[in-house]
Amino acid sequence: MKKHSVRIWSITFTVSLMFVLTVYLANADIRVVKRVHTHNKVIAITFDDGPSEYNTLDLLKILREKQVKATFFVVGKHIEKYPELFAQIVAAGHEIGSHGYSHRFLNKMSLDEAEQELLNTGKLIEQYTEAPRYLRPPGGGYNDYIVNMAEVHGYQIILWSVDPRDWRCPSVKYIVRNVVANSKPGRIILCHDGQYPLPTAKALAIFIDSLRAEGYTFVTISELLSTLKN
Repeated sequence: MKKHSVRIWSITFTVSLMFVLTVYLANADIRVVKRVHTHNKVIAITFDDGPSEYNTLDLLKILREKQVKATFFVVGKHIEKYPELFAQIVAAGHEIGSHGYSHRFLNKMSLDEAEQELLNTGKLIEQYTEAPRYLRPPGGGYNDYIVNMAEVHGYQIILWSVDPRDWRCPSVKYIVRNVVANSKPGRIILCHDGQYPLPTAKALAIFIDSLRAEGYTFVTISELLSTLKN
């Protein structure tokens, strides 16, 4: 009777564990970070697509003047093309995340190709600084397989919760108004360090001042996530 009960318990436990794992693996959305729930007035500024000969130096200048540390999600082929610019981002103390190697959508290629995008960019970043822990897939495109693959290699996928669509080159006023209106504690701001001409650097200086006046502190992604543990 005792052996029978143990066997039933073992089967029940195994089935329950498989169910939990299935639900976890099937729900990539709950493992992708778009914001952090906190009452602290902290917010993270992030930049995609760099390094860039057109924008990187302007962004670094503003961030230095405002004494803000940001997180740059860099493209592998751009590191190869502009190694000196990437070295300056690292030297300035900003956090580095991966944005893939080619800027192709990871969820539109084979899993093997996506994995190579991740690994190749990681190796390039490690030539300058510590191994990246965060991945922002180009276009925000992901699926369960991409999330699982990223986690296997030690990456957490980071998206955003404030998007002024600066890549469309709207006016500086539009970007500032969008960022300030949508910023709340724990939000992640998406900006770009890519094509020319972007109004991002000019807008950056203004919305940093505006949000500071509202009591916000700017943090990196790592610092933002650390609020979950405190």
